[in-house]
Amino acid sequence: MAAAAGGSRGARRAVLLTPRGNGDRTVFLFDRRREQADPDEKVLSYGKDNYRGFRSAVCQAFGIATDENFVITTTNRKEITEDNFSELVQDGVTLYLLQSVDQMLLSATKERIDFLPHYDTLVKSGMYEYYASEGQNPLPFALAELIDNSLSATSRNTGIRSIQIKLLFDDSQGKPAVAVIDNGRGMTSKQLNNWAVYRLSKFTRQGDFESDHSGYVRPLPVPRSLNSDISYFGVGGKQAVFFVGQSARMISKPADTQDVHELVLSKEDFEKKEKNREAIYSGYIRNRKPSDSTHITSDDERFLHNLILEEKDKESFTAVVITGVQPDHMQYLKNNFHLWTRQLAHIYHYYIHGPKGNEANAATIDGSPFNNIDIQISMFEKGKVPKIVNLREIKDDMQTLYINTAADSFEFKAQVDGEGIVEGIIRYHPFLYDKETFPDDPCFPSKLSDDDDDDDCFIVEKGARGKRPIFECFWNGRLIPYTTVEDFDWCAPPKKRGLAPIECYNRISGALFTNDKFQVSTNKLTFMDLELKLKDKNTLFTRIFNGQEQRMKIDREFALWLKDCHEKYDKQIKFTVFKGIITRTDLPSKRMQSPWAVYAAIEWDGKTYKTGQLVKTVKTLPIFYGSIEKFFLYGDHDGDIFATGGEVQIALEPQALYAEMKTIPISKLDRTVSDKTVKKYIEDEMARLPDKLSVTWPEGDELLPNETRFAGTPIGALRIEILNKKGEAMQKLPGTSHGGSKKLLVELKVILHSPTGNKEIISHISQHGGKWPYWFKKMENLQKLGNYTLKLQVVLNESNADTYAGRPLPSKIFKFTIVEGKPEKFSVGQLELPFRVGVPFNIPLELQDEFGHATQLTTDIKPLLEASGLTLRYGGITSGTRCMIKGVIAKGCVNSCQGKNFNMKITLPGLKEDTQIFKIRLQPGPPHQLKVKPDSEVLKIENGTAFPFQVEVLDESGNITAQPKLVVHCKFLGASNLPVYSVDCSNAGTNILTGPVIHVQNIKKDQILKARIEIISCKDVPPVEKIIKLLPSSHVARLQILSMDGQKAIQIKHQDEINWVAGDVMHNLIFQMYDEGEREIHITPAVAEKIKVNWTPKINKEQLIQGLLPDVKVPTSVKDVRYCLITYLDDHVSLESAFTVRPLPDEPKHIKCKLKGPNTLQLGEELQSEIDVMITDQYGNQVQTVTSACVNSLGVAGPGLDKSNLKITWQESTLTMRVNGIQFKNCSLGSKELCFAWREFSDFLRLNLTAGSPAKLKLVDWPELEKPVAVINGRELQKPLIVQLCDQWGNPTPEPNVKINLIKGNNLKIVPSNQQHKTDENGRANLGVISIHAPRGEHTLQLKASHNKTILDCPIIIFNVLPDPEKPVCLNVKYDKNASFPAGGTFPDFMVSVLSEDDNIIKNINPARISMKMWGAQSSPTRIPIDVTTFSCSKVKDDKEDGFFYFRDKVVPERVGTYSIQFTFAMDKTNMLISDQIIVEVVPNDPVRLLPDSLPATPAVSNVRTLTSRTLVKDLYLHVMDEYNNHTGTDLIGRIIAKIKSPNEDDTEIPQFQGKVSTIEFPFDRGSAAINLVLAENSPGRDSTEYILVFEPDLPALKKPLEPYCLSFMFYNDFKKQQQMATLTRERDQLSQSIGVYRNWFDTTNQLVTEMKCQVREAETRESHLRNELKKHQIELPQINTLHYVDSLIKQKMLDQEGVMKQPRRTCTLPNYPKGNQDILGKIAHLAQIEDNEAAKVISWHLASDMDCVVTLTTEAARSIFDETQGRQQVLPLDSIYKKTLPDWNRPLPHLRNGKIFFRPIGNPVFARDLLTFPDNVEHCQTVFGMLLGDTIIIDNLDAANHYRKEVVKITHCPTLLTREGDRIRSNGKFGGLQNKAPPMDKLRGMVFGAPMPKLYSTFSGQIDLLQQYRAAVVKLDNVNKDLDLHLQSLNTPEMQKKKQELAEQEKSLKLIEQKLGMTPSSKVTESLLQPLMLDMSDTPIPPKRMRRDTVKKLYSSEEWISSSTKKQQQPLQISPSELNGTARKRKA
Repeated sequence: MAAAAGGSRGARRAVLLTPRGNGDRTVFLFDRRREQADPDEKVLSYGKDNYRGFRSAVCQAFGIATDENFVITTTNRKEITEDNFSELVQDGVTLYLLQSVDQMLLSATKERIDFLPHYDTLVKSGMYEYYASEGQNPLPFALAELIDNSLSATSRNTGIRSIQIKLLFDDSQGKPAVAVIDNGRGMTSKQLNNWAVYRLSKFTRQGDFESDHSGYVRPLPVPRSLNSDISYFGVGGKQAVFFVGQSARMISKPADTQDVHELVLSKEDFEKKEKNREAIYSGYIRNRKPSDSTHITSDDERFLHNLILEEKDKESFTAVVITGVQPDHMQYLKNNFHLWTRQLAHIYHYYIHGPKGNEANAATIDGSPFNNIDIQISMFEKGKVPKIVNLREIKDDMQTLYINTAADSFEFKAQVDGEGIVEGIIRYHPFLYDKETFPDDPCFPSKLSDDDDDDDCFIVEKGARGKRPIFECFWNGRLIPYTTVEDFDWCAPPKKRGLAPIECYNRISGALFTNDKFQVSTNKLTFMDLELKLKDKNTLFTRIFNGQEQRMKIDREFALWLKDCHEKYDKQIKFTVFKGIITRTDLPSKRMQSPWAVYAAIEWDGKTYKTGQLVKTVKTLPIFYGSIEKFFLYGDHDGDIFATGGEVQIALEPQALYAEMKTIPISKLDRTVSDKTVKKYIEDEMARLPDKLSVTWPEGDELLPNETRFAGTPIGALRIEILNKKGEAMQKLPGTSHGGSKKLLVELKVILHSPTGNKEIISHISQHGGKWPYWFKKMENLQKLGNYTLKLQVVLNESNADTYAGRPLPSKIFKFTIVEGKPEKFSVGQLELPFRVGVPFNIPLELQDEFGHATQLTTDIKPLLEASGLTLRYGGITSGTRCMIKGVIAKGCVNSCQGKNFNMKITLPGLKEDTQIFKIRLQPGPPHQLKVKPDSEVLKIENGTAFPFQVEVLDESGNITAQPKLVVHCKFLGASNLPVYSVDCSNAGTNILTGPVIHVQNIKKDQILKARIEIISCKDVPPVEKIIKLLPSSHVARLQILSMDGQKAIQIKHQDEINWVAGDVMHNLIFQMYDEGEREIHITPAVAEKIKVNWTPKINKEQLIQGLLPDVKVPTSVKDVRYCLITYLDDHVSLESAFTVRPLPDEPKHIKCKLKGPNTLQLGEELQSEIDVMITDQYGNQVQTVTSACVNSLGVAGPGLDKSNLKITWQESTLTMRVNGIQFKNCSLGSKELCFAWREFSDFLRLNLTAGSPAKLKLVDWPELEKPVAVINGRELQKPLIVQLCDQWGNPTPEPNVKINLIKGNNLKIVPSNQQHKTDENGRANLGVISIHAPRGEHTLQLKASHNKTILDCPIIIFNVLPDPEKPVCLNVKYDKNASFPAGGTFPDFMVSVLSEDDNIIKNINPARISMKMWGAQSSPTRIPIDVTTFSCSKVKDDKEDGFFYFRDKVVPERVGTYSIQFTFAMDKTNMLISDQIIVEVVPNDPVRLLPDSLPATPAVSNVRTLTSRTLVKDLYLHVMDEYNNHTGTDLIGRIIAKIKSPNEDDTEIPQFQGKVSTIEFPFDRGSAAINLVLAENSPGRDSTEYILVFEPDLPALKKPLEPYCLSFMFYNDFKKQQQMATLTRERDQLSQSIGVYRNWFDTTNQLVTEMKCQVREAETRESHLRNELKKHQIELPQINTLHYVDSLIKQKMLDQEGVMKQPRRTCTLPNYPKGNQDILGKIAHLAQIEDNEAAKVISWHLASDMDCVVTLTTEAARSIFDETQGRQQVLPLDSIYKKTLPDWNRPLPHLRNGKIFFRPIGNPVFARDLLTFPDNVEHCQTVFGMLLGDTIIIDNLDAANHYRKEVVKITHCPTLLTREGDRIRSNGKFGGLQNKAPPMDKLRGMVFGAPMPKLYSTFSGQIDLLQQYRAAVVKLDNVNKDLDLHLQSLNTPEMQKKKQELAEQEKSLKLIEQKLGMTPSSKVTESLLQPLMLDMSDTPIPPKRMRRDTVKKLYSSEEWISSSTKKQQQPLQISPSELNGTARKRKA
């Protein structure tokens, strides 16, 4: 059924070898499993519909063994399986044969595709599908179609959405091309096929079509519909590429695949197919690996090599490369770069800047989803610096101008039928200062040409916007350029005048944002029906305000908004001549009162209005005429300014008539009135005005001018008339046109002129009564003194203004003066305090007239002074303005030193009010005498007391007086050391004079003293003397203690010692007290209170009164001496008396045992310490009366006591009995109690019996030493070796520092190697957990120890050593040893495995630990050198656990030679396992080119006779080279043909070789040929012309011809010129080489900076990602001191984690079986963990018989364990389990049937297996426990279990039930009995499942891991930032600047030399060396990582540059042609 055909895929189609049936499908297959496979496809015809048969057919067709592992995939890398065979394997499909799905394509493939246009091509053919120009160049819109596709492709990017448009116009890199590259999701080959299908829109890509958007889902609504859903119809992209150029190359790589898909569509190819009558809509997709540009052979497309090279490390991308660009398009793109990039920025404005657009003042928000769109356009031209612009940086696109010139915006929304949503915004561009701010669009110029006279009116009407429509239209956020909307009804200019001026409607611009429910043309240039739908009557418009939708009348809202904009933002009136800022208090609103700017002039509507100008108002009531005073503009302005409005202040004219100001809006000025009209009105309004006043005095009392009057004199009544100039009386102003005349009033004012200012005393206003004139009544209340003015003033009614229109109204003034009258009364003035007895003082008097005015005393008056209780007299009285009674003296009793109040009465006879009474406070006078109490002359005082004197200081009237520093002193005379008393009487004048006690020593009788009392500071006050009689003291002076012995009293003196029986009581202690005169003092209760004793706190007061002291209790111990103290303390004396009581022992009452030394003794040895037995009294005091005879009465007894050596002796010195020879027989250790008995007394002594001397060693916790201990070689033992010292009876002996040695055989090695240990203080030695290293088999380990030179009995341990299945011991390498190694080729596959000790392959090894190292063998033949090339492991083949690691497709070195290869395995950080070295010989590859040994200089020759001038080349050796410049072809024989060509094909004048021949042949042998060429003399040729010397190889043995070698030379006819040009040519070659070196250096520097920046960005991204991850774990990090904080946090988390880990939890103590083989899983008890304690107990008990069973994967491993343990260990091999009977792990409980609950259970049933958690080997553990537990169920209790079973058996079989309380119901229903009841947990002896680690532990682990990662990321970020800064600093060093300058100078010199030579840099050498230098690091695009690595490897390092630059100037630079051509292969790792 299957047939295969192989062959090359050319233009022909492969032919089937067998006929094809009707149901057969044809499949094209590529075998890409290995690089050596056939590169061409095979065609397979297959008819059946099953995968198995198809695979067999493939194996047959390709000769593949049926058991070989390989996969069959589609070109999209979907593996063909039985399930998807019929779906994926369709007729004509292309498939791959690969080793794995993700294998790299070893070589490119071609996939047949068909792209017939979709039927929509016809259905929708009538649509608007061509690029109409609309007066614009449509080229930017064609580019926009390609950007649309990229935006859609990158819509799911989480990072930067990069879109690049590259204009490749550098003809040195090929023909012009345009490339659009994005980092979107890419396309699979099927999706790329769909792209090629014309009219296949996203909506029709379903069913059989695989969408290049992976199924269309309409995006969710977003603001401005910016959903990137703009690649729509399957038309625009293809239209665009063929509009721009003639051919399109689509290159795409989807994410998560290894392949790049490439499709070429070209006009030339279509025409060729049409001509050959081939299927036009068919072609091939080339599937290849990234960066593979080997298929690019045309020089026209050289730029593609660099583009394809950039594919490295890109996860996904799509590149559209357009070639054959139309010349006019190319010119437009070059010449109008700014214009069309600006148009693109306009089209995608909102995608680039976000929904709000490019707001100049808006802060950028990092979190915005639109900040990640990066559209960059770059244009490369030969010899020019590239032009690079990012659309985000363009600031003059129209939308940016609209947004940033708008003052306000009006947002609205339109709902069109169904889901059609249109968001709209209208912006207002105000008139500012002197021009419109509406931005100008070059496509719609607002200013029309001068000759457009017909539209003059239209210009004025349109204003700012001109003829442009209001709205631009955006579809899904992208501009539709050819559709605009003029306006809507509600925003169009109104026919009648609206709220805002008509010009405001032309200051608005707008934008409409539609969703995808509106149809656009396929090339997205026009909307189909947008305006019709929007202007439909059913369309609902609503305003959006503050983000909320408001359902209001849109037309009203818009009009109000427009009016508000006009008033706020338009500034159309120019205010000039600034005067200042004022506050206008005339305005009612305080908020609007300030600030107001004042101006003197404005310019408005072409006219100037200024101060003083006459104006008239309009629209005011009434109409005002007046002159301009000032202009007001609200706001804090300064200087000239424009505004839309303001106010003007007008002075009404004529001012003489009106005299008022009016403030009106400026807009109400009449701009049409003339000055003449206003002036005429003023003249007509001037009329009669009031002129003067007439005053008469009808009732007398006339006031004369300047008259002087006494206070109180009346002024008569006044009658007034107002007269005009004609003398006519008038009462009101003449009438005006303002609505009535104003009445006149007369105001009277009397004004007092005081020093503080004028004061208005009287003010009256009089009206004219009609029948009576103006009248004022008589004034009688003028009493104040001073100058007065009486003023009569005419004022206006209502306002009371005394001026009118700036002129004063008539007035009349009378001036007069008022003076004081005669004295009528008086008052007392200010008195000077204080008043003191006997001290004179003055009394001032103030005289007044009847109105209280101060006046003078005119006559002699004698005042009378009176005061009750005082005697008064004075000296005299003064006259004049200040009257005063002088020298007043008062005497009398005042009772207090603070004084006393008196009423003083003064009478001045003759006055109307002649008497005044006032209060004075009279204080005592100065000290005059001293009064002392008591009054008696002789005073008695007791010795030792102080005497108080009452002293008073009196004035001359006997009043107690006081004054400062009034101190009274008292001196005592008559004895020595007497005190001096003093007291201060400054405050009260009296005080108590006292001081210290008067005490005379040893006074026995009365003694006379004298006291002198005086005031030191007052010498005039006489002193007072008193006689003092001093009596002896009656206070206690002596204390006496007595002890009564019967009737005899014995005195106890102070500090006496008394002996008394211990524990007895001293009775009958008495005391007596005597005074100073030796008189006994009777003890009173008061005295008894002052007596204290120290031996008892409680004292019987009644006994004390009787003279009895409390009893003294003698201490019970003879060592305690009691100190007894009696004290008496009162205010006069402190007395004490003391004695000591010493106790004596009593009669024998006890015995007491005392151990001298340690109480510990060893078993079998005597107690070394001595025991003394003492006889004591009842208080433990040793009795001193015993003798040695008491020894016979002492007995000793105790359990286990050996009395054979017991001895008792008497100690005379200590009066004790000593016991020796205590020892014990063999008995239990510990505390032992001995009983000692004497007479009837006994005592006990406790001894500590310890183990005897060490006799043997025992191992702790190693019970089964008789059996060998199984241990894996190199592994540690399961538990530590702990040994214990024991005595001969087996008791542990705590003997420290006993040395223990390990004795072992030579073939046994233990780690740690320390074989000597010492015991600790417990007699134990922990030898630690040792690891055993030994050959397989049994080995012995002998413990050896000695104590006190005695060898101890020590155990022997037998180890059964098993090989370690996980320890790597060697590397096994397999490869094709017969393979050859051509340079640059591919190594054969190396298959490496790691072998363990048991010679098995170790699996589950991380491939990153295995590496392949290669180095040149000549550099280091034995060891690995430093500069080694390292390759990483390829992906593991099919089975990841088979243990084999593959190194595939590793590149053979490019240089021929011997190389060493070695494979290494990193066992840990320090230890490496290495394989044997593999020595390979790298041989040359296939010949590809002809090259000389070194590049010769450009020859310059002439046709003169001199031979040297005609020599072209001399001793030039040409060799055959392979691709990597290795010498090859040594077996080739042929010839080299040399000839000369001209670069100009039309040139026929070609130079000839010597002999006038055109060609010369040279023999070629052993891979080289020697060349010598000379031109013929007088050879033809054009002077100063460049020719090419061509060497063509003719080697018949080669199938593929070699490239010829070409050498340019310059030909001259003149010898001198030839010599000059030869010199210039040499200089040119040297400069070219030097420039090449410089550029390599700068390129390296740029690449390093780019690499470092990339590292910084990667580190920043990593740090930010980890910081966000930590935030998810509620860990916030500070911005400063982050590392310190993270370190402390890690430490804290580790402590927390350790705390959790140390928490007690259930563990299985059953020892696990050592895993000596990787097929051993372990014991069942260790395979699972259970969290719940009750469940763990019952399940462990249920499986008790199986817990010790070892589970293995294979029966072989189980058998091995069985043999090693002699059958003692039970085992369970998994390969012997019948798995079909195992329960389904996901099966529901039995009470659940078909998803329904059959009955509702109680007791929380759950499968026992669901409670298990498996730390490792989950799948194997499920098998084990599925078999052991089956469907066993856990339930709460027995009742619930019985209920559950009873219900389950009604429907199905019931499994075993276990209860959490420990009961079991077997599957047969049996329960009860001990065998069905689980014991307590402790009875299971540790055979219980352990508990898993708490969840908090894993939480802490995750947090610690994240914190450690974050710390590393922060450190790395800091390091890379520092490296970058250092490197950037180094770029600005003087050395670097100097190099740049040198390069520029050399380039300039090279250009001059080439101009002189007439050459152009056309050769490949020059082109490569003179590539444009780009040092702008900031904008350099980041190359892929791999390309960066390779480039940096190739180029010079800075050290190489410094070291090699001098060498390269001295010798020619050796540059291989491959490097010059730019095709050097990159090394693969």
